Amino acid sequence: MPIPSQRTSLTAPSEEYVRLVLSVGLHDPDYVDAYYGPPEWKSDVDLDHPSLEAIAKRAEALAGDLRRTSVDGEEELIRLRHRYLLRQSEALGVRVSMLQGRKRTFDEEAEALYDAVPPTFPEEHFASLLKSVGDLLPGSGEIPARYQAYSKRFIIPRDRLDRVFNAAIAEGRRRTAQHVALPAGDDFSLEYVTGKSWSGYNWYKGGGHSLIQMNVDFPIPIDRAVDLACHEGYPGHHVYNSLLEEHLVREQGWMEFSVYALFSPQSLIAEGTANFGIEMAFPGDERVEFEKEILFPLAGLPRDEAAQYYRVHALVQRLAYAGNEAARRYLDGKISREEAARWLEKYALMSPERAQQRTKFFDTYRSYVINYNLGQDLVRGYIERLGGTIDQPARRWQLFAGLLSSPRMPSGLG
Repeated sequence: MPIPSQRTSLTAPSEEYVRLVLSVGLHDPDYVDAYYGPPEWKSDVDLDHPSLEAIAKRAEALAGDLRRTSVDGEEELIRLRHRYLLRQSEALGVRVSMLQGRKRTFDEEAEALYDAVPPTFPEEHFASLLKSVGDLLPGSGEIPARYQAYSKRFIIPRDRLDRVFNAAIAEGRRRTAQHVALPAGDDFSLEYVTGKSWSGYNWYKGGGHSLIQMNVDFPIPIDRAVDLACHEGYPGHHVYNSLLEEHLVREQGWMEFSVYALFSPQSLIAEGTANFGIEMAFPGDERVEFEKEILFPLAGLPRDEAAQYYRVHALVQRLAYAGNEAARRYLDGKISREEAARWLEKYALMSPERAQQRTKFFDTYRSYVINYNLGQDLVRGYIERLGGTIDQPARRWQLFAGLLSSPRMPSGLG
């Protein structure tokens, strides 16, 4: 029978969830993306060092208890918290089964881990979009080669990277702070790294502090400055994690938010809001104007070509799902790594080197790729459906900040 509500206590399930996430992290070095909860919980887990079999049993027991817990009559925030703990616990069990050797298709894995069903597009869809890009590019011949030649004209020189990135981050923060009450003393450190399968990463340390790393393995085009500054910093991952800590961990005492399980539904919200945060901070033509006036000169690039560059960029962004399709076909065993890389070169317009890097990302993070584009689309749809359209900026920011501070799951965005 259901466990009665009467102001449902989720304290015990919350602590068990945190301990389980930390336990999975002992077997999967990529699983725990951040933890700033009680140090003794981590010490206990390290000492106990439970096996995957033991973790699987505890995860199933936790999910079972949560399914039997009634939250009927509770306020919406409590119901959302309960749903969060249940779906996160279920996804944890799925990840453990994968570590034990359980195989799933790309789509099955994506839905089980991230609480969302990724769309599928035929090759003809990308071919049509590719032609639209080609119509804007100078020169003749194969579109991918023409795009690579064109984009090389907009690479940020290595000795100017730091000033460009810092300017982009500062502007993202300024714009975000106009609409979102940032925690007192929020801060970040910026590092440049190599040898990674990703282009940028936010390592949240707690206390409103993040370490933001930028991968400089390959040349970085000018559009990535604002993309990465907003995605990793303001109003993206840094703001998301800071607000969760302030409003849910410190104010509510909900310790499940002191740990971030990477392969979980939370990541679709995190990546989706981070990507949508780019257009939150720089709506409409404001991005082109800022880059033309500030970033292009800082990078030593021709500012008079900014508008055309972003017309091309907008079309290239519509090819984002080509990466998902490459990952689906590759991880489902339908194409080889080399074929996946060629697909990325052709339809995602990646350089050969970056395409190879992306296949390594597929190896490590697998269906995680859906969180960027599908997450962005779901977040945009949720906010605009509730009245947060681009012509209603106050409502738009209100909904966005609310989403950053809530335990809402991807299936709750529909």
